[in-house]
Amino acid sequence: MGETAEPALHEIRFFYDPISPYAYLAFERLPETLMGHSAHIRYQPVLFAALLKAHGQLGPAEIPGKREWTYRQASWLAQHHGVPLELPSEHPFNPLALLRLGLCCASAEAPGETSRWVAEQLMHHVWRGGHSATDPQRLADLQARLQDHMAQRDRSWLAPESDAVKLRLRSNTDQALALGLFGVPSLVLGERVFWGQDALPMLRACLDGDVWFDGSAWGAASQLPTGVQRIP
Repeated sequence: MGETAEPALHEIRFFYDPISPYAYLAFERLPETLMGHSAHIRYQPVLFAALLKAHGQLGPAEIPGKREWTYRQASWLAQHHGVPLELPSEHPFNPLALLRLGLCCASAEAPGETSRWVAEQLMHHVWRGGHSATDPQRLADLQARLQDHMAQRDRSWLAPESDAVKLRLRSNTDQALALGLFGVPSLVLGERVFWGQDALPMLRACLDGDVWFDGSAWGAASQLPTGVQRIP
């Protein structure tokens, strides 16, 4: 009998901003989505607001009506999938401090990436407990926890306001824009982008070898002519 072939290792880039409840839900559900597959996940924080600005868009939480729906849907999805979620005491908020804290923990080999553990700390800071994401004491506690994590691994700590950390975040956001990303979460597998937590079943189907992905439908979506275009 021949040797069993090793499963293919899939590299997936997970672009996220902890300000997004959908990024949090996708983060929590990703391990289940990937079950049975071998994958290396590269967690890359980006500034969601910069993606929106580049595309001339507002975020869901900036649009009356859609804002309320976003919180209702995220809360329902969380209970539906068994994911703990408590809305923060105010939202939206400025996530820069969180994003920079996460990238203080990036390694020299992968300066734009956070480990899953670090990403989890950022996500839980926002979406667990119903507290303020920008409370100075909570941010100080988070920083102390992350610094301790780095010290245990004998890694140097960069100050959140350092030019190096700011450059890491800017570079990640520029990479996202170069890939055509317009929102978070975005999961990039090869040349394909899967946007939103509701795209996880689609990502799973692609990993499973769904024949749909061998056809023309994926590419055809970008070739559909525009019938009318509104002028803002």
